[in-house]
Amino acid sequence: MVDAAFGDPRLAVLYDPLEADRADLDVYAAIAREVGARRVVDVGCGTGTFALLLAGRGLDVTGVDPALASLDVARRKAGAGRVRWVHGDAAGLPALGADLATLTGNVAQAIVAPDAWEGTLRGVRRALRPGGHLVLETRDPARRAWEGWTRAATRRTVHVDGTGPVETWVEVTDVSPPLVSFAGTYVLHATGEMLHSRSTLRFRTRAEVEAALTACGYVLDEVRDAPDRPGREFVFLARRPGD
Repeated sequence: MVDAAFGDPRLAVLYDPLEADRADLDVYAAIAREVGARRVVDVGCGTGTFALLLAGRGLDVTGVDPALASLDVARRKAGAGRVRWVHGDAAGLPALGADLATLTGNVAQAIVAPDAWEGTLRGVRRALRPGGHLVLETRDPARRAWEGWTRAATRRTVHVDGTGPVETWVEVTDVSPPLVSFAGTYVLHATGEMLHSRSTLRFRTRAEVEAALTACGYVLDEVRDAPDRPGREFVFLARRPGD
């Protein structure tokens, strides 16, 4: 089930202007350089920001996402022809011989169902070459990030070209660990239209992610801190063993 924030065309076009600061992607670009990746699979690529960044640096990039509306935004961007865009989930990926697969942002947490999570990890493994790398991040549940997801703390207004002022906020609707659900509200002041999106994230512990990676045939090389969010995120670096 695709969240409206990504699957509703009216909201998909707002994602980039509302999330303009993507400094969180710097760590992934650095890891791509670190492992010498030339062919990358960006899982949950959304509107294509990271896929296009890598393609602009000469890498061979495949962007995968189940939200067609987000992919439509990505395909309209400058340089989009340099990326292969795949509408679907990673469980269906074929063997691509990729050097690196990435799950940036909240992608790993948005894969809520255990069978979908396992299918994603196994599909990514299939897409990697022997010795290819996987990097993903997830919030540390011990930090209880959802406690800051209140209307008062998240409410803001952003001017969007062609749309006008957009007021937005999120509010938690249910906390049933390891699942946290929240609602996003978007007010388009130019028209008075109010749009909504509901989302659920799974907060996995470090041990749970490590166990899942091992069970799906990966070797875990390292767990790092996210440099832009110290103490709040786990960044997992794993690889498909060489044949």
